[in-house]
Amino acid sequence: MVAVPEPHSGWTFITSHARVLAAIADNPNVRIRDIAAHCRLTERAVQRIISDLEQDGYLSHTRDGRTNTYRIEPDKVLRHPAEAGLPVASLLSLLVQDETDRGKTLEPIRAHIPQTHH
Repeated sequence: MVAVPEPHSGWTFITSHARVLAAIADNPNVRIRDIAAHCRLTERAVQRIISDLEQDGYLSHTRDGRTNTYRIEPDKVLRHPAEAGLPVASLLSLLVQDETDRGKTLEPIRAHIPQTHH
């Protein structure tokens, strides 16, 4: 069973679609029930999001008995014009990784952020 994160209030940086896609990237055989618990969504909302992602070609699945195996299209580009040309794999590389690797991922990004001194 997936550990359920603490509840939050207010806005967030990541959409529910990105969270669901990241949960699937982390485990291609994950159950909708576990995605819903992890993402703090209803199972019905997760089903709608998966349907959206499949309709737009970001995701497909095969069924083996009662188990779905999902496949993400890593080269499919993100939808918003501000991210034109950025593949979904780039987003997922930030969302799906060990906590110990997150600091390493941020180092090249931090190098390009202007430092402000107060």
